[in-house]
Amino acid sequence: MKYVIIGNSYAGLSCADAIRRFDKTGEVTIISDENYKAYARPLISYYLEGKTTDETIWYKDDDYYEKNSFKPMLGKKVISVDTAAKKVIIEDGTKIDYDKLFIGPGGVPFVPPTEGFNIESPMMGTFTKFDDAKKMKNAAKMAKNKEAIVVGGGLIGLKASEGLKALGLHVTIVELLPRVLGLALDEISGNITAKRLNENGIDTATGETVTKINLDASGNPVSVILKSGKELIADIVVVGVGVRPNVSFLEGSGVKIDRGIIVDKTMMTSVKDVYAGGDAVVIYDVINKRPNIIAIVPLACEEGRVAGTNMAGVYREYPGGMGLNAVEIYGLPIVTIGLTNPANDSQKVYMFQDDEKVYRKLVYDGEVLVGAILLGDIAGSGILSAIIRQGLKCLKYKDEFLNGNIYSFVIDNEFEIYNINEGYAIRGDFEDLPEFSRTNWR
Repeated sequence: MKYVIIGNSYAGLSCADAIRRFDKTGEVTIISDENYKAYARPLISYYLEGKTTDETIWYKDDDYYEKNSFKPMLGKKVISVDTAAKKVIIEDGTKIDYDKLFIGPGGVPFVPPTEGFNIESPMMGTFTKFDDAKKMKNAAKMAKNKEAIVVGGGLIGLKASEGLKALGLHVTIVELLPRVLGLALDEISGNITAKRLNENGIDTATGETVTKINLDASGNPVSVILKSGKELIADIVVVGVGVRPNVSFLEGSGVKIDRGIIVDKTMMTSVKDVYAGGDAVVIYDVINKRPNIIAIVPLACEEGRVAGTNMAGVYREYPGGMGLNAVEIYGLPIVTIGLTNPANDSQKVYMFQDDEKVYRKLVYDGEVLVGAILLGDIAGSGILSAIIRQGLKCLKYKDEFLNGNIYSFVIDNEFEIYNINEGYAIRGDFEDLPEFSRTNWR
């Protein structure tokens, strides 16, 4: 059996590991347009900060590919897929045969149309790959005024800002929404986060956007013009607005695309023997009860495992996922799970706040917990995520959840998470729970 995997990150390697678990001899080829072995993408900001290096950013052992008899094809860009002939076509014209194909191409940065932005400039870029971090590290050395503008106040923008600040730059985040992490946080948690950024030398300009980048004779930025008309000095401009599914190479393949790649419960696409997972796929959102793109690492790993298991001939279904993000901003831990702001008037919110050190918010739909924001004190975040994903009725435990007394809750016989007979078991094998859940449940 010939397996081909497009993508050398979390979804693709989880798929490869699952295949090898059930098929010890099948030929597994892993294709990536990057020249690097598997690295932890969330750590690229730590690379700027010096907290990780060229030696420590990798998340697989040096002998990973050899030990598992995987064939890596690094620095090879896939330009199309011929599903009728079962071939993957590389940019250099090479054609790779497959019996089963997994597509895990991730996302490509979204860059809003902005006058003056040029990705080829050594002082401008995006921030999703290792090469992006290396580019910004070099740019910091050339910055005359030590001023950086980061467009976008989401997770990508915030981590890019931390990294650039660590390189000695003054950073201003320009965010169109009224607060940083605007899609995940509410007003209270957003203000606390912004204050923590400001206290550490990162300015925030919310409700703003960059309309123009003024350039010098070499085509590098000297300043930016905001929507309000304000001009800010800028040696470096980083766009960290977000990503979109990387699916353009699938045109003409027959694989159904609707914003992202459409898959069924086995992670198979509309084409037989072609599977997909990760940031480019549309999955069932268990909170909003509809198809959605949820680009987070834990789900990419789960999707890859389900796809690889089915590709190797062992049936398994993926029940769907939900939004979940975990980040730390200058020592302030933040976890957002599911629906963090009510979708309608029937949903109720319960909050606990201790000055600007701790903020815990729960969103309930009737007796069912559907979302949470944990800031400062993230105790039990893994347990809460499992409860939310299962749609369990737990309103009477809201006080324990708010004060962080969740570990005693778990061993309460009236509500035993591990009690399979009572229907409270997590879907799937325990070993396949995301790492953050397994750590908190032990």
